[in-house]
Amino acid sequence: MQRLYDFIRRHPTGVDIFWAVVLLGLSGVSVVADQSRGLNRLAAVPIVICLCLVVALRRRAPEKMLLLAVATGVAQLVLGVRPSVANFALLVITYTVATVGERWASRLALVCSLGAAGLSQLRWPEEPAGGWAQRVFVVIVMTVPFVLAWVLGDSLRTRRAYFDQLEERAARLEREREAQSKVAVAAERARIARELHDVVAHNVSVMVVQADGAAYVMDAAPDQARQALETISSTGRQALAEMRRLLGVLRTGDGRDSGEYVPQPDVQQIEDLIEQVRQTGLAVDFKIEGTPRPLPSGVELTAYRIVQEALTNTRKHGGPDAGASVRLVYFDDGLGLLVEDDGRGAAHELYEDGGADGAGHGMIGMRERVGMVGGTLDAGPRPGGGFRISALLPLKPAH
Repeated sequence: MQRLYDFIRRHPTGVDIFWAVVLLGLSGVSVVADQSRGLNRLAAVPIVICLCLVVALRRRAPEKMLLLAVATGVAQLVLGVRPSVANFALLVITYTVATVGERWASRLALVCSLGAAGLSQLRWPEEPAGGWAQRVFVVIVMTVPFVLAWVLGDSLRTRRAYFDQLEERAARLEREREAQSKVAVAAERARIARELHDVVAHNVSVMVVQADGAAYVMDAAPDQARQALETISSTGRQALAEMRRLLGVLRTGDGRDSGEYVPQPDVQQIEDLIEQVRQTGLAVDFKIEGTPRPLPSGVELTAYRIVQEALTNTRKHGGPDAGASVRLVYFDDGLGLLVEDDGRGAAHELYEDGGADGAGHGMIGMRERVGMVGGTLDAGPRPGGGFRISALLPLKPAH
């Protein structure tokens, strides 16, 4: 049964042709049976063929078949060919155009359906026993099937249109969901890139400075060289630990489920960061102004990463004798950061043309982080030489 149903759905025109052939056979029998009433068989044959053709092609060309049916009905009235079984095609085409035809065709079918029974009674008047009242009743009874066919077809059209709208809406929502997913993926990739840059650039920079220092004093001061190597070792372990935490976030897909894997340095760890930088030989002055208080985790991480990146840039671009200062200022409605150095400064493209320095994206990362928390960042050379980074991060009550 399912195979038959699938076949019917795949070959609708074939099914229509089958029923048209059946209707043609029944109509032929009707023509032969009605010859006693004076039926004009020569005129009836093309009319029957046209009506069967309407059934056969109703779904391939519903509007054209409706016009053919209307023309055939008019020919019946003019030639005096009485209605027969073939006129069932008028009911079928009414339902078809109401379902899938153009709106004008649907309205035309309704008008013709309302007038077909009345015209038939006027063309072939027969006095029933009840007189005119009985005749009106017959017209109404003959009109009802046509009206029901049109109403059923129009209801099916409305239902299909409703489901089409639902499918279109579902497809649009799916496209929007895919677009949002792509945006989320891009944002996550940017966040991961920032974290990788901050973790790798800072720790590797420390290791390079310590390795250069160890090589320089290897023969003259073995103890200092050994201390530098220990610093390289501890810095490398710290970098590996942070890399494992970051990879843990990637494996779990959600920082909330990763426990200790979430790399979330805070403001209190800035002192440890500065102490680590001092061990590389960079003199750093650190001061806190205002009353320290709990900060949102995003602001904590942003402040830490800005200081980390700024000091890394000082080591990379400031020269061998550069010194730096870090100021952390707690305002009533914001946290201020000021990182300055007295070195030779950074290249122009570091702070003007997006922050790309040919090897990393430190300034880009800083601007993105500050923008994510709604803050402002100003970076550029100092009037007296060196480089200056100033940031203002808005504070919200920590929950």
